[in-house]
Amino acid sequence: MLDRLDQQPPDALLALIKLYEADPRSTKIDLGVGVYRTADGATPVFRAIKAAERRLVESQETKAYLGPEGDMGFVRALVPHVFGVNGNMGGRVDGMQTPGGTGAVRLAVALAKKAGVAKIWMGTPSWPNHAQILADCGVATGTFNHATGDGAADMDALREVIANAGAEDAVLLHGACHNPTGVDYANEEWDEIAALVKDKGILPIIDLAYQGLGDGMDADAYGLRAVLAAVPEALVAYSCDKNFGLYRDRVGALYAMGASADDTTRIMSNGAALARANWSMPPDHGGAAVRVILEDEALTADWLAEVEDMRQRIGQVRAKLAEAGTAGSVDLTPLGAQKGMFAMLPVSKEQVQELREKHGVYMAGSGRINVAGLTMGNIDAFVAALADVTG
Repeated sequence: MLDRLDQQPPDALLALIKLYEADPRSTKIDLGVGVYRTADGATPVFRAIKAAERRLVESQETKAYLGPEGDMGFVRALVPHVFGVNGNMGGRVDGMQTPGGTGAVRLAVALAKKAGVAKIWMGTPSWPNHAQILADCGVATGTFNHATGDGAADMDALREVIANAGAEDAVLLHGACHNPTGVDYANEEWDEIAALVKDKGILPIIDLAYQGLGDGMDADAYGLRAVLAAVPEALVAYSCDKNFGLYRDRVGALYAMGASADDTTRIMSNGAALARANWSMPPDHGGAAVRVILEDEALTADWLAEVEDMRQRIGQVRAKLAEAGTAGSVDLTPLGAQKGMFAMLPVSKEQVQELREKHGVYMAGSGRINVAGLTMGNIDAFVAALADVTG
C-alpha cells in the first residue's frame, strides 16, 4: 500500500541549509534558517544552560518516565516569566511540557478541535508550520491580512474577522516578534484585541515563541497578559527554543486558562490524553535544564542577561538596516520599528535566486530574512547586493 504515497517536496528552508553549506564563497550570508546568531555568526549554547547541564550530570539520579505532562517543575517555573508574578490566576492557569513550540501549537489546535472549535482564524503571512498543523489536524481555517503595506499591523482586517467570526471559532495570534513579518501589535492595539475577543466570545490561541527578543521579557508578554486578563479561557503555546537557545532539544509548553481552577484541571486532563496519543511524553533534558536555571536566582539573572544581549544585538542590526534607507527598490526603514528576528522584504522569487547565485545571500523564497544572520561586518554587503538585484 505504501506505493500509493506521492513524493513530497523537501522543506524549502531545510533545503536552503544544504545549499548554503555547499557554497564555497567566504562572503556568503545565511539569512534563511531561523536561529539566533551572535556578531561572530555563531549559535552558542547559553552560559546558563551549560551551568545547568553540569548540575544535571551531577544530580540527576534517573532517566525514568515522567509522564505525558513532562517536567511540571519546568512548566510552573516558567509561569511568572510568561504570565506575571500572579500568573497562575488562582489555579486558572496550568500547563504541560511539549516537544518544542511546534508541539505546543499542535496540542493547542488538537485541544481546540476536541472542544468543538469550528474554525481557527490566522493572520497571513504566518509561520509556515501554522497552516500545516491546522491542515494536518483537520481543522477548518480562515485567514486575514496581518500587516499593511507600510509595515503596520492591519487592525482593520482583524477587527472584521472577529466581528464576523462564529460563536465557536478561535483566533490564532502571535504574542510578540511576529514570524515572518516582524510587525507586532502595539499595546493599545492589544488592549482593543482583548476587548474584541471578550465581547465576541471566541477562543484566543496565542503563540509566544520569541519572548524577550523584541522589547524585553515583560514588554513582549503584554499582549498575552492583556488578553488573558479579559477573557474566561485561552490556550497559549510557548517555546524555549529561541530565548534559551535549545533548538535541537525541543523545549516548549502548552498552557491553558479555564474559567475556574476545576475547568483548567479538566482541560489539562484532555491535553495529557492527546499528548499520550501523539508523543507519549516529551523529551526531558532541555526542560530539566530550564528548570534548574529558573530555580536558581543567579542562573536566572545570567540567563536574562544573555537574552538581553540577544535583544540588543537584534535591535542594533535593525537600526543599521533602517539607517541604510533604500536598497534599490526596497525600503529598509520600516525594519527599524519592527521586532524580533524576522522581516519580510518585497522581493520576487527570481530576485531571491539572483541574490543567492550572484551574491551568496541565502534567504527564503517568500522574502523572509533572519535579521540575526546579519552582522556589522556584512550588512553593507547585503544592502549592496539587494540594491544590485532590485535597483
